[in-house]
Amino acid sequence: MTDQKQDKRRNVDEESLVCPECGSTDIVVDPETNELVCRNCGYVIHEELTDYGPEWRAFDPEQRTRRARTGGPLSIMKPNKGLTTEIDSSNKDSRGGKISAKHQNTLNRMRKWHRRISMASSYEKNMAMALQELEKMIDRLQLPKKIADEAAYIYKQAVKKQLIRGRLIESVVAAIIYAVCRMNNIPKTLEDIANFSNADKKDIGRAYRFIKRELGLKIPLTTAEIYVPRFASALGLGVEVQERAKEIIRKAMESSILSGRGPTGIAAAALYIAAIEKGEKRTQKQVAEQAGVTEVTIRNRYRELKELLGLNIEE
Repeated sequence: MTDQKQDKRRNVDEESLVCPECGSTDIVVDPETNELVCRNCGYVIHEELTDYGPEWRAFDPEQRTRRARTGGPLSIMKPNKGLTTEIDSSNKDSRGGKISAKHQNTLNRMRKWHRRISMASSYEKNMAMALQELEKMIDRLQLPKKIADEAAYIYKQAVKKQLIRGRLIESVVAAIIYAVCRMNNIPKTLEDIANFSNADKKDIGRAYRFIKRELGLKIPLTTAEIYVPRFASALGLGVEVQERAKEIIRKAMESSILSGRGPTGIAAAALYIAAIEKGEKRTQKQVAEQAGVTEVTIRNRYRELKELLGLNIEE
């Protein structure tokens, strides 16, 4: 290799993304030689790159977890954000050998006392119970991790302001999940939340209104449109029916006649009408069951929409 090329290599910036020889941007790091190489012409742009990865290798997730020497990422879903120590429950020593039964009993006692000591204050015990309940409900409702994190943050704010006293943890957790779902336009009704909680629906509603007022949560008004895809999917209705139902709702909302009506009832009635118009008729009972409302509500909203929009529907 000529001296000119050696000088050129030394002068190439470590973070350069363009090959100085051919001008290609197809640059890769060779893991075997730890060099920055151009895939087009083979020119070695930089040697002896700093390797910031671990010095060990792992061939499956279990091995990677076992060999890692750092804990998991911080999470608001864990007490103290996960910054606590734990005694492993695998009952194996540092070499992977099985611990004798006598020493296992000792370790079990150590684990028990460790759990008690790590949650000494009433705040820590409350948070541990609440986060466990929160995680359980999030899993049952099949909600994304973002909702869990937001709900955990709001719960901690409520605890700091002493808003939990005198209320069941289950009702407060359910109320906060309902609030976060509304803040993120996720079509979950209070009935849906109550079905997966040990708390009563009325208690959840009272806790929701209290937490919302005291924390000043900005929760947008729930529109009937957000429930249409969910109800339509449960009823097996097509895209055309959904679009027609949304159109009916938008036209109805332009008038103040339906103000104060429940959004789920309006969405259910609009879907019932749209299904008839598009030849995918469903009975009022079927729609009511999927929407979580009564057939009387469906009939009332149906008559109101029909008169308001002047619809000529042949049932």
